[in-house]
Amino acid sequence: MQHQAVFVHGSTLRHVVVMTSASAAGLLAMFGVDMVDMYFLTLLGQQQLAAAVGFAGTLLFFLVSVSIGLQIALGALVARSEGAQRRDLAGRYCTSSLLFNVLVSALISAIAWFNLPALLGLLGASGQTLDYAVSYAGIVLPNMPVLVLGMSMAAGARAIGDARRSMWATVLGSLVNAALDPLFIFTFGWGLEGAALASVASRMVILAVAWHAVVAVHRLPVRISRAEFLTDLKPILSIAGPAVLTNLATPIGAGFVLRTMSQFGDSAVAGAAIMGRITPVAFAAIFALSGAVGPIVGQNAGAGRYDRVRSTLLDAIRFNVVYTAVVWLLFLLSSDLIVQAFSATGAGADLIDFYCTFLAGAFVFNGLLFVANASFNNLHHPRWATGFNFGRALLGTIPAVYLGAQWYGARGVLAGEAFGAVLFGLLAMAGAFMLVRRLERQQRPLAPAPQTAVPAGLEASREPPV
Repeated sequence: MQHQAVFVHGSTLRHVVVMTSASAAGLLAMFGVDMVDMYFLTLLGQQQLAAAVGFAGTLLFFLVSVSIGLQIALGALVARSEGAQRRDLAGRYCTSSLLFNVLVSALISAIAWFNLPALLGLLGASGQTLDYAVSYAGIVLPNMPVLVLGMSMAAGARAIGDARRSMWATVLGSLVNAALDPLFIFTFGWGLEGAALASVASRMVILAVAWHAVVAVHRLPVRISRAEFLTDLKPILSIAGPAVLTNLATPIGAGFVLRTMSQFGDSAVAGAAIMGRITPVAFAAIFALSGAVGPIVGQNAGAGRYDRVRSTLLDAIRFNVVYTAVVWLLFLLSSDLIVQAFSATGAGADLIDFYCTFLAGAFVFNGLLFVANASFNNLHHPRWATGFNFGRALLGTIPAVYLGAQWYGARGVLAGEAFGAVLFGLLAMAGAFMLVRRLERQQRPLAPAPQTAVPAGLEASREPPV
């Protein structure tokens, strides 16, 4: 039975808005709980706790970035196959990718868990703050494969157009986290460890809901043999390898930012960590934009509709600009409220006010980079995304943060981080349109035509749709 690809017809703006809204709701819930975690911990009155979550969160960001890269491969392969009306191939890629993702996440989580003090020390944590960070990360890390499997299944649901059930996975998981936070932190008196245990419980819920959507509702995964799994590693790695490298560039830059900020004390680190929890909540729709655009680009590219790919990119840019402008205005109006709500003082309060007033608007360039990278990954050019992301981190963020710290102190660190995205966001988006024009001239669909005799992907070569 053939399944109609949902994104190859209708308004691309509507697809962008609907997919982004659904994805943003899930991300908003997930990021919102991180922000609530930080809020509850600041109520305990110790700057070291907020700083510790900042250090632990940055390390966990490395691992989550790897998992997101793995999800990109799953989503791209499934979406392209779905766009070519090959649900059988989409199911096989989904199964192979889920298995691969879990194995990789288990390996890297184990390595990180056995080296926690050293890794957190590299980020600049020391003394009591280091002890707190090790305690928090030591609880959350072993649960990382559960999160990766849940997020990967949610990506599979998005890739075939079911953004609603993908959203509910993260929403329900986050609601569980939010409900357990005050209970574990205050009622049971578990403090920082309570926040970590609440996160563990929420990941179990995310996995359960996503599993129901992909397995029970859509029946996307299929039974595969060991030989089929090993063969599928080639198309998976062709996207996952560059995508993981692409995503690692961001936490590398974030790690350098945090280490540089640590020289200005726990108060400055706490201020940066607070904004690090608030910014994803405020810009949840921009983070969701890349995940929403990917399946739309992938399905239309799989169908050879490059005119609709271009239209999708233009609509995403419009959404990005308008949304960022609104959020910046809200930051300008609420900076004092944020400082008071999170009990920030000294350098931390100054950094929060500085970011809200001058830097929030620069996030529009991050949005451009997110959308461009999503298009590269779904147009079979993931190495372009790798190049632009590492360019931003190594040539943009790190030099700007270093010089900003030397010239302007803690404020210069945040300003340098924002500046790093400007040039490479513009260049990446220009590259995305150039790639679409090139593929449009070639008019070569990214997936094979349906076959009736031998299912594609089961023949000897089993190359990915190109």
